[in-house]
Formats: sequence, structure tokens, C-alpha cells
Amino acid sequence: MLWIKALHIIFVVSWFAGLFYLPRLFVNHAMDDTVSTHERLKLMEQKLFRFMTPLAILAMAFGTWLWLGYGFSGGWLHAKLVLVGFLIAYHIYCGQIVHAFREDRNRHSHVFYRWMNELPVLILAVIVILVVVKPF
Repeated sequence: MLWIKALHIIFVVSWFAGLFYLPRLFVNHAMDDTVSTHERLKLMEQKLFRFMTPLAILAMAFGTWLWLGYGFSGGWLHAKLVLVGFLIAYHIYCGQIVHAFREDRNRHSHVFYRWMNELPVLILAVIVILVVVKPF
């Protein structure tokens, strides 16, 4: 079971790298008005999102395997799963933004994306505290 836990952590860390970086690309995209920069950022966003999605799936698959192996106990796990649900929704929303940028339909400012970039950091902090401290 320790190998499964290690793989879960590896894929979670990798997925979060994308969740941290993709909104930063959105900030740059929203701030710039150069066509060549927009095209480069569109390509980067699309490739990163395509790479992040299998990482997310693998993180969830190994997390589910752990859950089945250890069982479902403690309120901390319920809270963690709710936060993972938010991360999945955030990931999907990022995909919608990638699609909007690809079609030149961005509706938000760079400030919106700067704030958006902070959300996964906060969720990660709470999840780590829940998993390590198990406060309830």
C-alpha cells in the first residue's frame, strides 16, 4: 500500500504544478495584446491542460485505491473529498478558459486570473492539514 501512496503523492504534486502554472499563463495572456504572444500562450495552455488531465485522473485513481484499501473513516476524509471535488471543478473550469482563449473569447482581466491562481494554493494547504493533522 505504500507504493500506492507514493504514486498518489507523485501524481497529486504533478497535477498541482499544472494547477499553479496554468492560471499564471492566463494572467500573461490577459495582460498581453500581441498576436504572436497570444498564439504562443494558446499553444502552451492547450499542451499544459492536455498534460495535466491524465495526471489528475491518475492522482484520483491512486487516491481511490488508497481509500478502498484503508477504508472511509474520519470527518477529515469527508472534508478532503469535498475539497478534491472543488479541485476537479476548478480543473474543468480551467479547461473552459483554455477553450475561451483559444477562440479569443476571454472575458476576464489579469486581476481575475491572479486571484484565481491563489485558490489551489489555499485548497492544497487545507488538504495537507486535514491529511496530516486529522483534526476531526
